[in-house]
Amino acid sequence: MSEAARVLQTRLGYVFKDESLLLAALTHPSREKSGKKVSAYERLEFLGDRVLSLVIAEWLFEVFAEESEGQLAKRHAGLVNRDALASIAENMDLAQALQLVSSSDLSRGKVNILSDALEALIGAIWTDGGPASFSVLRRFIRREWQPHLNEDSAAPQDAKSALQEWAQARGLPLPVYKVTRQSGPAHAPHYVVRVEVEGHGSAEAEGASKREAEKKAATGMMEKLAGK
Repeated sequence: MSEAARVLQTRLGYVFKDESLLLAALTHPSREKSGKKVSAYERLEFLGDRVLSLVIAEWLFEVFAEESEGQLAKRHAGLVNRDALASIAENMDLAQALQLVSSSDLSRGKVNILSDALEALIGAIWTDGGPASFSVLRRFIRREWQPHLNEDSAAPQDAKSALQEWAQARGLPLPVYKVTRQSGPAHAPHYVVRVEVEGHGSAEAEGASKREAEKKAATGMMEKLAGK
């Protein structure tokens, strides 16, 4: 095990019984054997995403006792999106422990790679420790996510939601998003997305994922509408 992986376990407050799970969570699919039908990394990422969602939902339910379901949902979305996860992963120096084909992989798809790796790591802890690891995960997630929880006193609203509400308030159809261009390898894709609002034109943006490109396009569209 690398020194970076040992340091990471100290940061997590958890020592793996099965070190192969930690290695799987830190090994990007680009490093897995070619021809392998099922990716251990992606399976752990899937599980970690669900565990993280539960821990964050429970936490918000406790902290914001007076908020509605809609407000809690907006807060939840703000805490589990790729940008938030990538920021936390970067703060943890998670990139130092990752196994990639090359450092250029990280530079091409940094947000995607870091956010996915953090989810895989959470999934690996749950797999290694089972339900008994929930208290460890709760402490870790609440500690690392705490600065983000307190960033704003009001529930955040992402650009896509804001654009949708803008259109609905004016009796317009929902904004339409379309991928106009896709390039790059499977582990570091690049998307260009255009969003159109009936009667108000369109805006285009790019990102390392469709979600990121859509959010940026929605932001551009909102700025365009504000300037009218």
